[in-house]
Amino acid sequence: MLKIFVAAVAITAGGLLNAHAAEKPTVVLVHGAFADASSWNGVITRLEKDGYPVVAVANPLRSVTSDGDYVGKVVAGLKTDVVLVGHSYGGSVINEAAAGSANVKSLVFVAAFAPDVGDTALALSGKFPGSTLAPTLAEPVPLDGGVKDLYIKQSAFHDQFAADVSKAEGKLMAATQRPITDKALGEASTVASWKKIPSWFVYGDADKNIPPKALGWMAERAGSKETVVVKGASHVVMVSHPDKVAKVIEDAASNK
Repeated sequence: MLKIFVAAVAITAGGLLNAHAAEKPTVVLVHGAFADASSWNGVITRLEKDGYPVVAVANPLRSVTSDGDYVGKVVAGLKTDVVLVGHSYGGSVINEAAAGSANVKSLVFVAAFAPDVGDTALALSGKFPGSTLAPTLAEPVPLDGGVKDLYIKQSAFHDQFAADVSKAEGKLMAATQRPITDKALGEASTVASWKKIPSWFVYGDADKNIPPKALGWMAERAGSKETVVVKGASHVVMVSHPDKVAKVIEDAASNK
């Protein structure tokens, strides 16, 4: 009889724990240009350890509207609340995707663009001096319709994009980088979801792709609930400081 009672208590406790875990929102991670979903690995490890379900989307990097539509469809398929997280150009994508997604409760911009209606990534990155990306780009790859794919030269990738990770890791990232179209970087956003959805920001003060001053300006414009500036961090702050990025995401998940 005692064994049956103990087993029943264990089952009940397990059910409560599972129910508590189910209450946590799903974190949807959207990478940016010149990266891929593996750039979130360190963040994913920490989030999953803390009980958060995670989806790292393979961002097509084709255009703001089509990429936003794709991520929106991924989010719509989740039957939970969602914390939508974007890195770099991924910020433009989550901003677009969130507009038609009622289950998105928080936005997190990780060294990311937070565009207003009519803003482009190119214009925002050039709003303040400091970006050194343009001279590091490789010869564009021509596509149909006059569109071009853009890569960072592998020889310049580490210093430009990921200066605070090891050279060995930077070399791997350079080889596996995914290209973005010039169309995507020059396409205007159609919405400003951060005006309606609470937003959090985290970025490094040594970012060479998007000037830190521009990132801070966008955070202030969005009324960021929390802005974390990581000293010495590069554009890939989620790779070099996954603990700090995961903490901001968890703050957004609990709406602190």
